[in-house]
Amino acid sequence: MENLSNKLTELGISKVRLAKYLGVSRQMLYNYLAFDSLEQWPKEKAVRLLSLLNISSESDIDGLEITGEYIIDVENRLNEGVKLSSNTREVLADLKGFNRKEQEILSDIINLLKEKLADDKSKTTYQTYCYLYQFLQSMDTNQELLYILAYMSKSLGFTNPMEFIYNKEHQYIFESIIFSAMTLYNNGGASKSKITETHNRFVQDIEQKNEEKLSRTQELNAAKVQALKELGYTEINESNAKEVLEKIAEIQSRKV
Repeated sequence: MENLSNKLTELGISKVRLAKYLGVSRQMLYNYLAFDSLEQWPKEKAVRLLSLLNISSESDIDGLEITGEYIIDVENRLNEGVKLSSNTREVLADLKGFNRKEQEILSDIINLLKEKLADDKSKTTYQTYCYLYQFLQSMDTNQELLYILAYMSKSLGFTNPMEFIYNKEHQYIFESIIFSAMTLYNNGGASKSKITETHNRFVQDIEQKNEEKLSRTQELNAAKVQALKELGYTEINESNAKEVLEKIAEIQSRKV
């Protein structure tokens, strides 16, 4: 098992992330690594580790060649595995920290999504719920998404049209504009030929934002790589995160 630990170190995989990937505590992972062989591990955990390393048996560990491409492949599998494990735990967690009304609405939402996905497994339905997930993720940073929810609830007859739980003035203006647009759309007053230029500006605006986001991401990644190099680390983890983030901020300030 010593060779396994060495390979994990070469790959830059921390014990914290590997424990999350396997769905165990750090202490339990240390217990596993203290065993003489993977055969002593729970079968599910051993199979999951072999899958991460893309090998079929423990004997293949000795022949692993740690290349840049291999590191990236393992990193992608690790990230996806940690995400899935985290999401599973969150979905299965109980609702003790919520009051009765909160428990009811969460249960209703989860059950409704499960029913609809079970009834229709088409790609369109799946993608629709991906959009919904992204919508929910973005509500904290885009107030207009809240106004859209309120508008749809009102137009479908679930909510009093004069109820305003957000910024009343902004919500009032937004709902009026959306109503005008929906009326134009439903009455056939907005043919594709008439609004092509508007849609082109819409696409251009999104592409510009994506370019800015990509540029910012590349800048941050470059700063992260430089910060890790200057500090002598190979990765960001719980113990060095604060120091690395401070170094990234310092590196970016040098360019101002």
